[in-house]
Amino acid sequence: MKLVYFAWVRERIGKADEIVAPPPGIETVAGLVSWLKTRGEEYAYAFENEGIVRAAIDRVHAKPDSPITGAAEIAFFPPMTGG
Repeated sequence: MKLVYFAWVRERIGKADEIVAPPPGIETVAGLVSWLKTRGEEYAYAFENEGIVRAAIDRVHAKPDSPITGAAEIAFFPPMTGG
């Protein structure tokens, strides 16, 4: 699956996107984040406060317990404000 990173999440990880194959048993956004945090200090830093980083599965906002099975793209981004 393709992971896409935006704003300071991208800056902390050091890349805009990547293709990953999570290990068996990673079934939710929260599980994916937990696995990503084990991939290096840049990931641990980007996801140090998991409650802040938002996710979208195939361009639809997703909650931490959302399943990722079959997802083509998962994006991670900080909270947004607007008017």
